[in-house]
Amino acid sequence: MTRCGAGVFRGLKVADAAVAEARRALASALRRRRRAGGLTQVRLAALLGSSQSRVAKMEAADETVSLELLVRALVVLGATRGEVGRVVASRGVPAPAARRGRRSHRVERRG
Repeated sequence: MTRCGAGVFRGLKVADAAVAEARRALASALRRRRRAGGLTQVRLAALLGSSQSRVAKMEAADETVSLELLVRALVVLGATRGEVGRVVASRGVPAPAARRGRRSHRVERRG
């Protein structure tokens, strides 16, 4: 039997938080894009071959909705892969340097 250290559990919590934040970011982008396109949840559901209640869950970032379905819905609404990537990258996990506690290489000038 192997034992997992506390660091593994912290890593899982960080990963879970990152996935949850990505889900919220994608859901928010989906809602904005749908509204900007003048579509109802019913119309988007028809385009996806889904139901209005599922679209409502997507926009609420419900955990039962897969990230794949959120991405697919954004693409159906015209989002590019780059736009989807920027949505995910714009929120959630900090940049690698910030995670390690490193400081910026910027030099402050004293006057």
